[in-house]
Amino acid sequence: MPTELSTQSQFAAFADEVARELGTHCRIAPEPEYTHILSRVIIDGEGRALSLRQHDSAEPARLKVYAALPDDTQVAMPRIGVTAISARHIAREITRRLYPMHADASQRAAELTARTEAEARDRRAVTEAVARALPGASIEENPRTTRVVWQRPALPDGDAGPVQRDSVCVYVGTSGKELSVDVTGRPHAIVAMLAAFTAQ
Repeated sequence: MPTELSTQSQFAAFADEVARELGTHCRIAPEPEYTHILSRVIIDGEGRALSLRQHDSAEPARLKVYAALPDDTQVAMPRIGVTAISARHIAREITRRLYPMHADASQRAAELTARTEAEARDRRAVTEAVARALPGASIEENPRTTRVVWQRPALPDGDAGPVQRDSVCVYVGTSGKELSVDVTGRPHAIVAMLAAFTAQ
């Protein structure tokens, strides 16, 4: 273990040793968003970004290594705790423990992204069909649902018309693994037509 890991320059030198142990094509870079702690990013030969951090200066030998994902909003970033016994020890723990976790998380993230994109495509197709059936409808996009609202235009002043104005509200979203469509409002004929459409 290094005699000291108390400055960014010492930590950078140690991270550089870890990078060399991981492979000849690894390099290190600063991590600007973590200037309040000792940290460095190691970019390995396959383009994976590993963040090596010391969270507690009172225990300088206790480090955490995080493997970055393109999008960690749905899958947590894999991480391991390591002891700074030596650069070789940390490189071995990354290879043995973190890389398999990163591969699993990357696969899960890719599957979730593909499913989210498929849901968005299906939702868009249904929304477009509903909007065609209800000319002039307003469309409100949300992360997992789309709301389509239609209301019969107001009659000109002086024209007699129904006391209750015709309107339809359609929510297009996902329920489990299936697309769901909820329809409320009037007139009954349009509601029945939309219900028949969604049953296809």
